[in-house]
Amino acid sequence: MSKDKHNFESNLNKLEEIVEKLENGEVDLEESVKLYEEGMRLKKVCEEKLKSIELQIKKIKEDNYKISKEDFK
Repeated sequence: MSKDKHNFESNLNKLEEIVEKLENGEVDLEESVKLYEEGMRLKKVCEEKLKSIELQIKKIKEDNYKISKEDFK
């Protein structure tokens, strides 16, 4: 497994924490805006990673389930 700066699971956990704070009203307005911006950034990173994994799965299926390693960044 490659060591990304931040892996998918840690980004998803951070995003879930942000959502929980925003939903519970634990922060003031200024902090809410900062958290919202960070949440949107993390959402984008997670979506890009999922799209990359989806491409890898499609590639495996297209190759008759033969596993081949390619970089899908």
